[in-house]
Amino acid sequence: MIVSVFAACLGKTVAVPFRRMRYEEAFHRYGSDKPDLRFDLPIVTVTDLFATTGFQVFRSVIDKAGAIAGIAGSGCGDFSRKTVDGLTAAVAKFGAKGLVWLRLTDADFDGPSKKFFSEAELTGLRERTGAVSGDMVFIIAASEKICFTALGQLRLELAKIKNLVPADEFNFLWVTDFPLFEYSEEEGRHVSVHHPFTAPLEDDIPLLAGPDYFKAHARAYDMVLNGFEIGGGSIRIHSREVQQAIFKLIGISDEEAEGKFGFLLKALTYGAPPHGGIAFGLDRLVMLMLGLPSIRDTIPFPKTSAGISLMDGSPDFVSGKQLGELGIAIAGS
Repeated sequence: MIVSVFAACLGKTVAVPFRRMRYEEAFHRYGSDKPDLRFDLPIVTVTDLFATTGFQVFRSVIDKAGAIAGIAGSGCGDFSRKTVDGLTAAVAKFGAKGLVWLRLTDADFDGPSKKFFSEAELTGLRERTGAVSGDMVFIIAASEKICFTALGQLRLELAKIKNLVPADEFNFLWVTDFPLFEYSEEEGRHVSVHHPFTAPLEDDIPLLAGPDYFKAHARAYDMVLNGFEIGGGSIRIHSREVQQAIFKLIGISDEEAEGKFGFLLKALTYGAPPHGGIAFGLDRLVMLMLGLPSIRDTIPFPKTSAGISLMDGSPDFVSGKQLGELGIAIAGS
């Protein structure tokens, strides 16, 4: 479908098959589940290089089972302190408490943080990141989620500053094997990443019966174009036993499951076939095809940032009769 659309609408030939990448690689190498692969700048994990570090900032992160990772900014050695401060502020928005940087000149690192590292650590850092003279290495130490998410945003900022993103290029990617569960700090337990009806990978089904159930992967997939998700979907659970196991793992008892989803569980006993699909965001796809800067340019009736639809004056007054039909009461009325 994508090949046909691009040929018919833009006269462009799209090469297939699209590259595939597991979620773990996308997140740990690019800091995103929808990486822009039109440029390189990979993230490199360096936690092990600092296993015996005396640098207290890194030491505390390692002791809390966090992650240390970095990016070798090609040709970024000429960055001013103002530019670096701007990058530090940018990653702070994503939870990073600091940005360690080292400038590489003539095979030797320089910078205010150099004094905290041993020669062995600096050598390992240079070899692991592939940094060369004229580069600047940026490092973040934090929880895994914050570390890689912040570096993913830093990667995008560096690409903008160094003008690394080629114009008029369409880079497609399938991201697969997403986590089935994620931990919710708010609820203090694991919850479904997508929804509780997403099927686990067949090989991961045995994990659901053990303590490592949260390591299971989903049969979910996203199509990514130039750093944007343009389509996503999954295979649904078609086994009553698996569906009941998922409900129980996310805190839904057998009684609650029967009350809320009994119709579904019963239907699954009749032998539902494997089923699934994918949904595309047409307005996002059109935005990218036309090279427009905002999805607001391709949404038929865009809302303001306050959620107001200027075209039809929504939201607006709702009559008592309409509220009554829906069984809705306005508090205080």
